[in-house]
Amino acid sequence: MKSTLAAVIFLTLSTLAVFGQPAADEALVKKAKAIHERVITLDTHDDIDVSNFTTAVNYTQRLNTQVNLPKMEEGGLDVAWFIVYTGQGELTPDGYAKAYANADAKFNAIHRLCKEIAPGKIELALTSADVRRIVKSGKKVAMIGVENGYPIGTDISRVKEFYDRGARYLSLAHNGHSQLADSNTGERDNVWLHNGLSPLGREVIKELNKWGIMIDLSHPSKAANIEAIKLSKAPVIASHSSARALNDVSRNLDDEQLELIKANKGVVQAVAFKSYVNTKKNEAYSAKVNEIVKAVAAEEGFAVIERAAMRDLSAEERQAYFKKYTEITAKAKPRIEKEVNPVAPPVNVADFVDHIDYLVKKIGIDHVGISSDFDGGGGVEGWNDASETFNVTLELVRRGYTEAQISKLWSGNLLRALDEVQAVAKKIQAGKL
Repeated sequence: MKSTLAAVIFLTLSTLAVFGQPAADEALVKKAKAIHERVITLDTHDDIDVSNFTTAVNYTQRLNTQVNLPKMEEGGLDVAWFIVYTGQGELTPDGYAKAYANADAKFNAIHRLCKEIAPGKIELALTSADVRRIVKSGKKVAMIGVENGYPIGTDISRVKEFYDRGARYLSLAHNGHSQLADSNTGERDNVWLHNGLSPLGREVIKELNKWGIMIDLSHPSKAANIEAIKLSKAPVIASHSSARALNDVSRNLDDEQLELIKANKGVVQAVAFKSYVNTKKNEAYSAKVNEIVKAVAAEEGFAVIERAAMRDLSAEERQAYFKKYTEITAKAKPRIEKEVNPVAPPVNVADFVDHIDYLVKKIGIDHVGISSDFDGGGGVEGWNDASETFNVTLELVRRGYTEAQISKLWSGNLLRALDEVQAVAKKIQAGKL
């Protein structure tokens, strides 16, 4: 199942101490490796860029993306949920049309990968049975999640369309209030559009239940999430959120929401996103890293610009900027490791697993999973791309989790929730619920 994993294990012994953990002994690594090879590893949130799904440039190549087939092979990641993400725009017919076109392109890209580009290496799964069958065949698994229901517009029939195209979870909002639900970003100014879900959003909840699409709570507001949980006849998920009790940011879930998700039989997929895992630690590290990167850039005659200024760049200018910026950061890496890591270490796998520990203690081992938000800002030291996936299992083994528990965390809980959501859908369609 994970044939290339052995080739990278030797790195683990020498590199783990770099991100703040004691170097693992060979027996621990051997035990973790065996578990990692046996369980199905599933990451519920990996963003995509359609430009990486062409004949010339695609995921069969070891691109600089955090997720692609070679990196999945190297790290032993079996299942990647590729994301049909749409940024929030205006709630107008034109805005909805543009959002739908964006979603359409991403659906098409994922299908192109599985059907045309690499059908012998990866296959789209629609059920948990599909996942197990595909993994057993030796291929990687693609699944589809929709981040932001904005592309639905006001056409509720698109819920069924997205289901037919492979979507198996959907969030009703992202950063900014949608026509369906308020976003967590409303906490910044306490300005809300719906005070939870909109009337259309409530109808979409019913449609999601009817067709067997999991409701994702990772970006909507707390009020919207509580309302969604109460309305849903099936388990819900948070596809990429961590514990607010450990890091108080609006993208994490507080204990009240966690308890409601547990009662709903849902699952929270802890996310390895640095600023959600430990904001204070990440800010201290980032500040010192930025100083060094800017110094190296100045030596190269390159000006580092603020994120907001990137909006003014053309697509070509942005691509050229990121290419050069990547070169600069690569040159700065030795100085960062020498000058920054010892005094302001980066957020790492251990910090991430702290959130898993908290969630397991708060809501139980049956309601917790794992996600990265790779290629969407995610990644921590030790799990910066799919090739390092084994390090998460190693840290879980180090903390005493059993193979059965690790199997639940990596995929068992999420697939169980999907099964239950699809079972509810069948009852609704049959008029039995």
